[in-house]
Amino acid sequence: MTASITDHSLILVHTTCADAGAARALADRLVAERLAACASFGPGVTSVYPWAGRIETADEVALALKTTRARFAALAERLRALHAYEVPELLAIPVIEHDNDYANWIIEWVHSDTA
Repeated sequence: MTASITDHSLILVHTTCADAGAARALADRLVAERLAACASFGPGVTSVYPWAGRIETADEVALALKTTRARFAALAERLRALHAYEVPELLAIPVIEHDNDYANWIIEWVHSDTA
């Protein structure tokens, strides 16, 4: 499939996971299922948030997924189904500048049926 850079706008989807193993498993599935073209995760972060009437603190791993806006709904549905958290962090951030070759690579991966 040949995709034009204007066919789909890119987004960066951000979530957090309990540990690197959970982030890796989620990344592997979402890329294999062509919902994201790339997933990046790294050293842990500490999150502070209200939950069940208390302020909680948790060590987590941030996970960034590169995809298109057109694939967000499917990615979000699958992420919620696979994620261990009851309410996973799920943020879509628009990409306002990018390299065209990289963008086309993302678009071609997430919008084609075969590699």
